[in-house]
Amino acid sequence: MADYRTYTDQELTLLLKSGNHSAYAEIYNRYKKLLYAFALKRLDSEQEVEDILHELFLSLWNRRTQLNDNTLLAPYLYNAVRYQIINVFSKRKLSERYLDSFNEYLNNEISAEETDYLIRHKELAALIEKEIAALPDKMRQVFQLSRQDGYSRKQIAAELELSEETVKSHMHHALKILKTKLGTMSVLLFL
Repeated sequence: MADYRTYTDQELTLLLKSGNHSAYAEIYNRYKKLLYAFALKRLDSEQEVEDILHELFLSLWNRRTQLNDNTLLAPYLYNAVRYQIINVFSKRKLSERYLDSFNEYLNNEISAEETDYLIRHKELAALIEKEIAALPDKMRQVFQLSRQDGYSRKQIAAELELSEETVKSHMHHALKILKTKLGTMSVLLFL
């Protein structure tokens, strides 16, 4: 039986692409603690870090056939964790906005009409967030960096290591999907 601990990352990547479970297990064992420490320094939440790593390694297995033969495993995994951390911060920021909005609501006298509006707004915002979360991973990252974090197309391209045309395409498709699922009025909130 092969000792996968002696294999290079590139050899493990090639074996992973072919569906080798032992190579996958070695990658997991080789990088889990390092990625855990990297993420925990930034998030200070063990549960969030564990969730990120679970999603990362599940995604690595599910997307193994899409890996390039020249993929450098360590940078690939660290970038994936970094993007997941960005997503956590984006969700936190969104939650804070909703809490601030709710606190403002509690501190003001609100008529029945305003209450109805706020309830509908909250339901719409939850529906929009659900549909954004359902977008394909890269498309969702591009959309969130653009619409929630205010990044320019050029900044997104640099951040995600994509071409500006790819960023433009992802945004176009994301808006098209959201428009189809949510209707024209909901999408106008993002423009």
